[in-house]
Amino acid sequence: VQLQASGGGLVQAGGSLRLSCAASRRTFSVYAMGWFRQAPGKEREFVAHISWSGGSIDYADSVKGRFTISRDNAKNTVYLRMNSLKPEDTAVYYCAASVLSGVYYRDLDVYAYWGQGTLVTVSS
Repeated sequence: VQLQASGGGLVQAGGSLRLSCAASRRTFSVYAMGWFRQAPGKEREFVAHISWSGGSIDYADSVKGRFTISRDNAKNTVYLRMNSLKPEDTAVYYCAASVLSGVYYRDLDVYAYWGQGTLVTVSS
């Protein structure tokens, strides 16, 4: 499956953005989806995960209460709504898809497919 992330940009602290990740396959609904981010000079880190049905959702502590992950299986798309953005949220954001079940979805290695990334810059 090919993933295309979009929606990044420059925003002031306290602002909002919504990232989208469109998948190429109609079988999108079988994939668990995740969002990760990588800031300059840092390792890629987990942001959020959503199960294939949307019934299971998980967030990194750093974004909990500010970010919301959702998906629309009819549109083969997963979203990341980001509110109350902080300068430390500045990073390239990646969406990823996993065909595995019952795994630790915060682990990058469980995701077989990755989008190209979209840059989010939060100014202070």
